Amino acid sequence: MIEVRSVSHWFGDRPILKDINLNLAQQRIGIIGSNGSGKSSFARLLNGLLIPDRGKVLVDGLDTRQQAKAIRRKVGFVFQNPDHQIVFPIVEEDLAFGLKPLRLSKAEVSARVHQILECYHLTHLRQAATHTLSGGEKQLLAIAATLIRHPQWIIFDEPTTLLDLRNRNRIRRVLQDLQQPIIVVSHDLPLLEDFDRILVFEAGQVVMDDCPAIALSFYEREMGRGE
Repeated sequence: MIEVRSVSHWFGDRPILKDINLNLAQQRIGIIGSNGSGKSSFARLLNGLLIPDRGKVLVDGLDTRQQAKAIRRKVGFVFQNPDHQIVFPIVEEDLAFGLKPLRLSKAEVSARVHQILECYHLTHLRQAATHTLSGGEKQLLAIAATLIRHPQWIIFDEPTTLLDLRNRNRIRRVLQDLQQPIIVVSHDLPLLEDFDRILVFEAGQVVMDDCPAIALSFYEREMGRGE
């Protein structure tokens, strides 16, 4: 379980998150909200990329403030723009790099790289230059580079925003097939329609926390006001 206890955060003197208390345990949780609502900052709290100014975040009892390295092994994070996540110039090198902290043998690294390439139908791109990949291929590589470390949770920040319809559908199928619990920040409301739980953020607070049928309708009504 991920526990968020009385969390508040500021950027300078501007409040970004305000006294949030949540327990996150469902298999698939969606996070939505208008731009600047605090949802992406909240997502970064969940694996220690951001440490709250007040309150605490616990992952299976581990505190992000004190045990961020251990938590990042538990909680993978896939960024909105895969170019911010891809480090090495060759696909297999980038995948292997993610395993470096685990201190695996060369044989184990090779086996994991081969397995993840096969899983996401990227074997033909093993020796490809990462800068030549399409947007959809880069997003799959970013996901594969996260999954190769076998995280227990995965956070996705806008995984379909930069993609065309074909690749958006491809990523949707990937999310549906994952065994780990996932938390997805997205403006892509249809992506979240079959999730277990939706959190709606506004002005740094959770203003709705319910099943998709209720939470998505609430959000659409709120966004439609004043049009």
